[in-house]
Amino acid sequence: MVDVELSDAIRLCDEGLIEDIDHAMLPPAPDGTPPEEDFIEGALQPCAVATITWSTIYAFNEEAFPEDGAQPATIADFFDTEAFPGKRGVRKWPKAIMEMALMADGVPPEEVYDVLATDEGVDRAFAQLDRIKDDIVWWEAGAQAPQLLADGEVVMTTAYNGRIYGAQVEEDQPFEIVWDGQNLDLDLWVVPAGAPNRDAAMEFITFSTDTQRLADQAKYISYGPARRSSFPLVEADMQPHMPTNPENMEKALISDPLFWADYQEELNQRFNTWLLQ
Repeated sequence: MVDVELSDAIRLCDEGLIEDIDHAMLPPAPDGTPPEEDFIEGALQPCAVATITWSTIYAFNEEAFPEDGAQPATIADFFDTEAFPGKRGVRKWPKAIMEMALMADGVPPEEVYDVLATDEGVDRAFAQLDRIKDDIVWWEAGAQAPQLLADGEVVMTTAYNGRIYGAQVEEDQPFEIVWDGQNLDLDLWVVPAGAPNRDAAMEFITFSTDTQRLADQAKYISYGPARRSSFPLVEADMQPHMPTNPENMEKALISDPLFWADYQEELNQRFNTWLLQ
């Protein structure tokens, strides 16, 4: 089994690299709601079953921006090194940061992918990235982002929301998440085509994506369950930290998997060329 993002699940399925999954094997919700109605939108794919919702957000170290002064509050602030000087941590990957760049430049979340599908939109996103390029510290593994903040190498960084939550709760780090412009995505189980233990993998998927198991997962990290019936079972003190909390969703962008399945290679090439310029 492999845990993948939604755009990868779609692409791998289209290329015949992962097994089809029969959704009929999945258990209903406790009240009998069938899985097709209980899983959130996009969570059930022909070759994948989602487990969690998560977000790419940005967070800042409160010690770099004391409460008696201005603190970052919008996605535009991440790209404003005059008002908020200091190094920025950014994942070395175009996905999420391209969308954030356009939202920082005033594009509403619901229009981001229409804009990004044009040459002018791509240029516009890179123009925003040019503003902070000299101040970027690149990261590639999820654990690096909170570590960069903790070590003082950056004053703010893009990150996976659960990684920042872990640093806040487990390490008592003075980090603050800015939910404005968050990029919401899904992680899903897939099974490689021809896997020798296919039946065992399908059995585990059935077990691990039932209502209770997905709710239990949320005890340990602030990623939302992929089933609607799991939400009421999530502990109350975890709810404010979920990317799907209504207040956190006010200016969220839901990642478009079809866009990235179509444009990933093209934008990767443009991004890598930009890095070398």
